[in-house]
Amino acid sequence: MLLPFIVLIGAMFLLTRSAKKKQQAAMQMRDQMTPGTGVRTIGGMYATVKEINEDTVLLEVAPGVHAVYAKNAIGAVLEDAEYNRIVHGTETPVVPDDASSLTLDKGDEGDEAPKLDLGKKDGAAGATDADDTKADETKDAKGDGETGTK
Repeated sequence: MLLPFIVLIGAMFLLTRSAKKKQQAAMQMRDQMTPGTGVRTIGGMYATVKEINEDTVLLEVAPGVHAVYAKNAIGAVLEDAEYNRIVHGTETPVVPDDASSLTLDKGDEGDEAPKLDLGKKDGAAGATDADDTKADETKDAKGDGETGTK
């Protein structure tokens, strides 16, 4: 009867010990910060440490833009090479800045890229169904002998 309680107490001891180790590792990581160090916040923002206080850190999030964060908001202290690689763009962006790279492959059709069907009719005048319907409505409205001038 006492065995389940002993197992439960042992499990609680191991869980709290593990949590304490993680907390101590996070504190050591935050103690490694010095002005000029690159960091990532728990929200995913990359910044440079400008000033360290007891409970807060002054971060430069963009050139000339400073923000005060709690020390606990620092998720990782980055090495200079990793910070520069991420922030200064030696990685290829996942999302392109413009739509120029979002074209279809040319394939075997020659130099011309395949055309997308946008639902427009091909015609010399470029008329669409909406234009034809509008013209028919205008004819019906003038059919009572009106000339269309006012």
